[in-house]
Amino acid sequence: MASGKYMLKEIKSLIVKEIMLEWKQKYAFNGLLLYVASTVFICYLSFKQIIDPPVWNALFWIILLFAAVNAVAKSFMQETRGRQLYMYTIASAQSVILSKIIYNLLLMLLISLINLLFYSLFIGNIVQDMPMFMLGLLLGSAGFASVLTMISAIASRAGNNTTLMAILSFPILIPMLITIIRFSKNAIDGLAATVNYQFMVMLLGLNVLVVALSFLLFPYLWRE
Repeated sequence: MASGKYMLKEIKSLIVKEIMLEWKQKYAFNGLLLYVASTVFICYLSFKQIIDPPVWNALFWIILLFAAVNAVAKSFMQETRGRQLYMYTIASAQSVILSKIIYNLLLMLLISLINLLFYSLFIGNIVQDMPMFMLGLLLGSAGFASVLTMISAIASRAGNNTTLMAILSFPILIPMLITIIRFSKNAIDGLAATVNYQFMVMLLGLNVLVVALSFLLFPYLWRE
C-alpha cells in the first residue's frame, strides 16, 4: 500500500488522466447530455402541466439513475487489457479505485446539475429548500459513483458482462435510491432539516461502507 502523500499524488495524476481521456472522447459525454435533455423534454411534452411533487421527484431521480449507469459503467469496462496492465505497474490498487470513484463523483455532480437545469427550464423548479436538495444531489451522486464504479470493476473481470453488473448493482442501488427519493422529497416540500437527519445518516453510512469495501477488496480483484 502506498504512503498517504504518495497516494494523494497518484490519485491526482489518475484523475487528470481520466479527465483527459474523457475530453478526447467527447462523444460519450455529449451522448449523456443528449439523453438528459431529450428525456426531460419528452417528459415536458407528455405532461404539459404542473407536475405533482412526488412525480417530479421520481422522474428526476429515474433520469439521473440511468444517466449514472451509462456514465459510470464504462469506468473499467472500457479499459483495454494492455492499459490495465500498465496501470497495475505504475499505481497502487487503492489509488486506482479511489481516483475512479472521485472522478465519477465529479462527473455525476455535473450531470445532476445539468439535469436540474433542464428540469428548471422545461418542467419548472418546485424545490422549496434548495440547499437541502443540493445536499441530496451530492449524497446521491456519491452513492451512484461509488456503487457503480466497484460493480464495473467486478463486471470487467467477468468479461465485461453487463447483465452481471445489473444483477449486482440492483440490491444496493434500490435501497439507496428509495432513501434519496425520500430525502429530496422532504427538501421539495420545504420540511424542517431535522426530518432529513435520519436519511442523511443512512446515505452517509452507505457511501462510507461502499467506499471502504472498495478500498479494502479492490486490491484482491486488481491482482487477477
